[in-house]
Parts: sequence; structure tokens; C-alpha cells
Amino acid sequence: MAAYVEATNSFDLERLLATFAEDALVNDQLRDYWGKPAIREWAKHDIIGERSDDERNQGDQPLWELHRDGQCPMATMTSAGLPDPLVLAFYFTAQSDLIVQLIILRNRYDI
Repeated sequence: MAAYVEATNSFDLERLLATFAEDALVNDQLRDYWGKPAIREWAKHDIIGERSDDERNQGDQPLWELHRDGQCPMATMTSAGLPDPLVLAFYFTAQSDLIVQLIILRNRYDI
């Protein structure tokens, strides 16, 4: 999943798409994006430019957490109705080094 994060952090849409299988599924906040054409549109608007901070493993499931610090590509975090900081958990399923399923959930930490 490092290739996904590297492509995201380098703002490289084509490189990001190359990490997905043709018929991959992305579920971002309970919205499904099936196949590369749908994933392209989703990634172009919602992912390119995001930064990831932390990699952990949950059993054999790779998990990346993304922490946004107010520099969201949208106008502002507040006007978009997003919390600051925004913490997202990325759950990947891969086959043959390609992502076949990616589930993204907003996370929060109770202090």
C-alpha cells in the first residue's frame, strides 16, 4: 500500500490509479466507486493532495491513518463541514500487488 500513499503524496493521479485492479471497489464514507473510471473521478476530487501520517497493522489487514491539519483542498475544513483535524482510516485488500478493495472511514479519538 506504500505505492498508493506515495502516489497520493506526489499528486500523481495516474500512478495512484495504477495501484488498483480494473474492477476494484473503493468505499469512501459509505459511497461505492466500482472500477477504474469511477475511482479516477473519486481520486481526482477527494484524494489527490491528501497526506498520510501513520501506518499500522490490524492483524493481517494493512491500515493507514490520514490526519488532515486544516490544509484540505476544499475551501476550508469548517466550510466543508469536516472536523479539524480530520482523521481517516484506510483499510486495504490487495491481490497480486493491486488494490481490489479500499474502505475509508472517518475515525476519531476520544481523549
